[in-house]
Amino acid sequence: MNPLNSVVAAIERFDRLDGVAASLAKTVGRAVQARPVRNILSGTVIGHPLHPLLTDLPIGAWSMAALLDTLGGQASEPAADILVAVGIATAVPTAAAGLNDWSDTQGKPRRTGLVHAAANSTALCLYTSSAVARARGHRGLGKTLGLAGFGVLMFGGFLGGHLTYADAVNVNKTAGRNGPSKWTPVLGDSELSDGEHRKVDVAGVTVLLHRSGARVHALDSVCSHMGGPLEEGRIANGCVTCPWHGSTFRLADGSVVRGPASHPQPVYETRINNGHIELRRQPRT
Repeated sequence: MNPLNSVVAAIERFDRLDGVAASLAKTVGRAVQARPVRNILSGTVIGHPLHPLLTDLPIGAWSMAALLDTLGGQASEPAADILVAVGIATAVPTAAAGLNDWSDTQGKPRRTGLVHAAANSTALCLYTSSAVARARGHRGLGKTLGLAGFGVLMFGGFLGGHLTYADAVNVNKTAGRNGPSKWTPVLGDSELSDGEHRKVDVAGVTVLLHRSGARVHALDSVCSHMGGPLEEGRIANGCVTCPWHGSTFRLADGSVVRGPASHPQPVYETRINNGHIELRRQPRT
């Protein structure tokens, strides 16, 4: 096994992190409870997770600072100092968005995420110390602290990549779930009363049906955020709320009303035909 993968496996098995992780996640959850805060930090307002976008800023700034510190001459010192400061400034909102996403994880991803956050926080402390040393004229110490911070940052980035590509944290859980392209009967019309909802299986996917008056809404029953069962959620005011993390979607079009979800739910067209409720996926536009 690759040495770095062995380290990750050891972190995933280290259940002594669970107590600290649970307490921190609870604190973060209270801090981001307000809908505007949750929607901003989750990326709901832009339709894409915010944390991956923000990580490019401190990583990019500190990477270039490391390059200038290593290969640049005296003329590049002011630029390196500016890049260190930019990395520090952008690391704060990046960490806030990352903690928001991490607070919804459980088990192995939560343990890995905690160490990922600790590594990046250590890098931030080292770069802050580097900035102070530079400002006081201790150029050699500043460079040493910066390069140490860059090394820790790379380890944190490796763990972040593992969370995304190996654990699929915050990846759209409805990707590839397409449903039928042609009208397909899924339930008898009389089996769904006004105000009721049902989960049905069709063409290899599960779909949530909800009747509101004469209209039947249909959307993927798997929450796009972490795969929660929407059929077990609360339906009110034309929306369904995931029972796992509180993501709220509009039944009519699948749009996200409240994060942490940033991807809308796939929705289906419905009709009543020969006493049956039929559905098909909406044509792509």
